[in-house]
Amino acid sequence: MKLGAFSVSLAVSDLAASKAFYQTLGFEVFGGDESMNYLILRNGNSTIGLFQGMFEGNILTFNPGWDADASEVAEFDDVRAIQSGLESAGLMLDQRVGDDDSGSGPASIVVTDPDGNIILIDQHV
Repeated sequence: MKLGAFSVSLAVSDLAASKAFYQTLGFEVFGGDESMNYLILRNGNSTIGLFQGMFEGNILTFNPGWDADASEVAEFDDVRAIQSGLESAGLMLDQRVGDDDSGSGPASIVVTDPDGNIILIDQHV
């Protein structure tokens, strides 16, 4: 199963303070929009998203169809195929794309691991 690019999405209370903190650790702004309360930061191959007021708790995020630079890749497992594989393995999803596993394009699913960590598989292509 190819899950795509990986990042950690952090729920932050003060975007500016978090941005300054992570910049001190060597991260640089890669994307996002401060006026929309989110930023994407990179340090080498490490990617984190800072999200103020968008969700509770931190999320492990995978992006099928993207490489580590958020560039599209030619071959990847569509989120619908990933959904089908996870459900076939017996996992219960918290959020599903729907019942049509034959579609394509942007969509997302959410699953929670045994320790309560939320995993977002978010396809943008």
